[in-house]
Amino acid sequence: MDNKYKNRLAQCAAKCDSLMEQDGYIPALTSRIINCNDENATLELLKVISDAAGRQNLRLTKSLQELKDSLIEYYGYMKIIGICRQKELPDEDQMDAYSLDELLEELDKLVGLKKVKETISDLISYQRVLKMRENAGLHEEKSTLHLAFTGNPGTGKTTVARIVGRIYKEIGLLSRGHFIEVSRTDLIAGYQGQTALKVKDVIERAKGGVLFIDEAYSITENDHSDSYGRECLTELTKALEDYRDDLVVIVAGYTEPMEHFFDSNPGLRSRFNTFIEFDDYSASELKEMLQLICKRNDYTISDDAMPILSSIIDMAVAGKDDLFANGRYIRNLYEKLTMNHAKRIVHMPAPTKEQLMEITAADASLDFS
Repeated sequence: MDNKYKNRLAQCAAKCDSLMEQDGYIPALTSRIINCNDENATLELLKVISDAAGRQNLRLTKSLQELKDSLIEYYGYMKIIGICRQKELPDEDQMDAYSLDELLEELDKLVGLKKVKETISDLISYQRVLKMRENAGLHEEKSTLHLAFTGNPGTGKTTVARIVGRIYKEIGLLSRGHFIEVSRTDLIAGYQGQTALKVKDVIERAKGGVLFIDEAYSITENDHSDSYGRECLTELTKALEDYRDDLVVIVAGYTEPMEHFFDSNPGLRSRFNTFIEFDDYSASELKEMLQLICKRNDYTISDDAMPILSSIIDMAVAGKDDLFANGRYIRNLYEKLTMNHAKRIVHMPAPTKEQLMEITAADASLDFS
């Protein structure tokens, strides 16, 4: 393989990782692709590119396209198609075919989130009955569908938001059920008057589905001097009411800053009728999550490695602060494990299938600080 293709892929990965603030996640994926021909890492990288493609950020959009092009140059188009077909990962179109029971099962299979699942289940039951009453010609309850998710990073807010959109489509509340994730930079322009146009464009693309605004409080964090933030919030508040029949807006972020967000505009809080707090994962839930990620990607954890990893996770949870990344911490731990595994296996002359799959104590004993 020509080094120029490897180098370009690595450079594009580093650029996207910096723009998306992924803390090395994207370069770790590309390293597994370049050094180990890891097809699971290839699929994960394609998913990252697809998930971020909806953001209204020209610099990021260009960098994502460059990363995708460099991946195609590295593999060849037909090779990538073959990898995708072989793994048969569900894409957005395939998810449209999921039944309500399958989507509810997908929600239930998520690790932890007991209170979140109960609240979402109650909400879905309520909306289903409202829809039945509407179809029966009974009095219609005009309740808003918009939601507020609060909690620390990596607690499953984005994942739950995606599933909610699909469920709402399945029960007839949304026409499309697609998912668009944005942040402050995707909503606010650099010139007076352009922010409203930018918000309108995002709303137009999100109609029929879910608009997920992560770290929504960043819109108003400089509200004493930030006229652009106020302009954005005014337009957003109007859209929450105007398009509530076929649009779900989910705002998310840390709990305390989100309180300030709702206090920043009269009437904003009333547009949201469901507030869901996402608790941090327990140590046992994080261990379960690590095992599931490994299983999903055809890795196993040896009997002698699990006690070491269990101790690592216990210490991380015991010493966590407000910046602890929960599920993202486990994802980063998984990436380090598979990287250590790859560095060990690559020196074997003819590793067996079991060796290619097994995370051992040697892989888990290195520095994870």
